[in-house]
Amino acid sequence: MTLTGREMRTRIDKDGTLTLSLENVAVGEPGDDEVIVQVEAAPINPSDLGLLLGPADLATLTAADDGSLRFQVPENRLPSVGGRIDQSLPIGNEAAGTVVAAGRNAKALEGKRVGMIGGGMYADYRRIAAKDVVALPEGAEAADGAAIFVNPLTALGFVETARREGHKAIVHTAAASNLGQMLQKVCLADGIPLVNVVRSPEQAQILREIGAQHVVNSRDEDFTEQLTAAIRETGATIAFDAIGGGTLGSDILRAMERAAVENAGSYSRYGSDTFKQLYIYGALDLSPTTLNRMTFGFQWSVGGWLLFPFLQKAGSDVVARFRARVLAELTSTFASRYTQVVGLAQALQPDVLRQYERKATGEKFLIDPRLG
Repeated sequence: MTLTGREMRTRIDKDGTLTLSLENVAVGEPGDDEVIVQVEAAPINPSDLGLLLGPADLATLTAADDGSLRFQVPENRLPSVGGRIDQSLPIGNEAAGTVVAAGRNAKALEGKRVGMIGGGMYADYRRIAAKDVVALPEGAEAADGAAIFVNPLTALGFVETARREGHKAIVHTAAASNLGQMLQKVCLADGIPLVNVVRSPEQAQILREIGAQHVVNSRDEDFTEQLTAAIRETGATIAFDAIGGGTLGSDILRAMERAAVENAGSYSRYGSDTFKQLYIYGALDLSPTTLNRMTFGFQWSVGGWLLFPFLQKAGSDVVARFRARVLAELTSTFASRYTQVVGLAQALQPDVLRQYERKATGEKFLIDPRLG
């Protein structure tokens, strides 16, 4: 059986033109350890937007007669995407759908609804290794299983990282996001104090409604005082920052140092002896990261945090434990709620793209290719 379907692709040419398009592709027969899944639901995550649009300037958007969209990548940003120039790349980290064909060693999955991860999910069909799919619980809808990998495993990964590195409490930015809400639920269940950093009273209310105890608004005049007080109360010494650019990461390290100095027995010109860790895992702000290093002593580290390298280091036992928990709490802790469901072609309509590109808190889009 040879299936043909559409696949969303992104390409950057040497002149800096980024093109988004739907291409017709043939899906070959599954190998012995492969399945073919008809995609029924694929979330649009911030990590997907990073590949979808790269560093393109959205103000340059133009729609072509063939339905494709074109943007211009500023010349000074082209070096950052040099590795993908002239390559047509499929998009979409994760999805859910029904197995319509299976290889000899994967026949048990045929006809089952599964969640899957592996890229290229914004498509009608996806041929994929059986090891990269997870059968969903009986009665689960595709939308229930579409986002069981990136956000849930990231939330669990944050807590696992904090524990392994000896931290007892966490600070998280952009905390009212879908991921942030999952992290708050996990921390409540596991007894991990969490300081949530948001940007509006509305976002703060979202978190308080699910039980958050420590929520601070970065736009309040007394933000620094609020943040320091929350860190003092919780003892947080590790932060996961989705913003990336600007001074917020530096502000968090400074608040950690202030809280530590208050408990120090004596003065040191090198600052407190409390080690502080900042992990940057997102890029909601594309500007440079600014660190005012003289405000938080010398016991600190800043690094990047990515899900898949973490899972590789954590090992198969940890991954299996994470997956089992996600499936057990699929419609509670790790439930994703979508504000809009769009078809594959509709996702390339300029007005729709502008909506989901905003990455607005409380808004989450789902692609269902069956809608057209």
